[in-house]
Formats: sequence, structure tokens, C-alpha cells
Amino acid sequence: MSKLDDGVLEALRALDTPTVCNALEAVAPGRRGYGFTVQPLVCTRPELGSMVGFARTAVIRAMHPTDISDSEMRALREGYYAYIDDGPKPSVVVIQDLDGDSRGYGSFWGEVNSNIHRGLGCIGLVTDGSVRDLPDIADGFQMLADRVGPSHAFVHLVGFGNPVNVAGMRVADGDLLHADRHGAVVVPADVAKDMPNAAALIARREAVIIEASQEPGFNFERLRKAWGDQAEVH
Repeated sequence: MSKLDDGVLEALRALDTPTVCNALEAVAPGRRGYGFTVQPLVCTRPELGSMVGFARTAVIRAMHPTDISDSEMRALREGYYAYIDDGPKPSVVVIQDLDGDSRGYGSFWGEVNSNIHRGLGCIGLVTDGSVRDLPDIADGFQMLADRVGPSHAFVHLVGFGNPVNVAGMRVADGDLLHADRHGAVVVPADVAKDMPNAAALIARREAVIIEASQEPGFNFERLRKAWGDQAEVH
């Protein structure tokens, strides 16, 4: 996909992920029930706020050594990093761990890989695997993962560039992702520019209810009036 206008990406970064999901319900109602993570993930740096970028996808295993030759693995690894360097940026790596119930057995992510990816224009990752080296992760690099673990075990790439499913969220190469401490969501590129205005309208309508609920003497009748007032906000 082509790179979106930087202003659109910046406007999306100003929103948190629940707000983005709310806005999607308005501009793409058919997306209400899917396209976001539905299993809990650990956010290692919630203070970084929202990350917005274009997906690079991959799959890994870690429980057992790879069964391909050293030369084949070298070619796979080189192809992967060339893939990370290619395409629209900023990027977000989305990696599915194929070890099933033992996912996270070994971590692909630590000090070295976070710095390599950051240098190649990647701002963070979403994975159902594990991460480690938390104090030494590259500056500004965000990680959402199934867990934190100590070892890389036999972690190795299996493939890259194909659709993946991480924490219930299906992601294809080049998808636009929004993520923060709450989880992640795929944003359809064709509605991305409409999201900030939709979010602002939702916030104005919610403010009517919130402000009413904080008034002294708030009761059900006042709530009913606030519902009516809310409907008049455009």
C-alpha cells in the first residue's frame, strides 16, 4: 500500500486505541466485531503512548532448532531484514509465534533486534510471543507481547510477509496498525483520514453525559435529559 499523509498518521497518534476502535464503529460499522486484539498483551512501555505504523509480518518458532540448513537460514534471515527495510514507514512488526500453547518459549526480541529494527524504521512490535532485555530495548521502541521471558531458546524465523493472527487480530503485510497499552487494531487505509473527526464527534457527545453525571444532584431524570442533549451534538 502507499504511504499515507504524515498529517493523518500524526492525528491518529494523538488518539488512544479504544478511541480509534470507537471511531471505527462510526466510519466502518462492519468492522465493529473484528480487526483488533482480543487476548491480553503486555505493553512494556505504556508511557510512549500510541504507535501508528504499517505492518511487517513474520512467523517464528523457538521450542526446537530449525530443520533447514545454515545457508538456508542465512538467506531467510537476510531476506527478512531486507523486507523490514522495504515499504512504507514507520513500520510495526507483527510476529506470530507458532509454538501453540508454548508460545513465548523463546524470545525473538531483545536489545540487539530492537536496535536493528529501530534503525530500519520500525517503531515497535505486536507479538503473541515473548520479549526480554527490557531495560536495554532501543529508545522509543514499543513492545506489546504475550509475556516477558528470559531466554531466546531456539528461536528462529519460519517465514515473513504473509498474513498472521496475533492475539485474535488478523494482520496482512502493509496494514495500518494503531496500538497502545490497551492492545492493537487494524485501521482500514481508506477511512484513516476520517478517523480524527469521528473521534472528536464521539468525544463531544460523551462529554455531555460525563459533565451531567458530575453535577450535584445527578439522577436518572438528568441522565435522560443528557441523552437527549447528546443526540443534538453534531
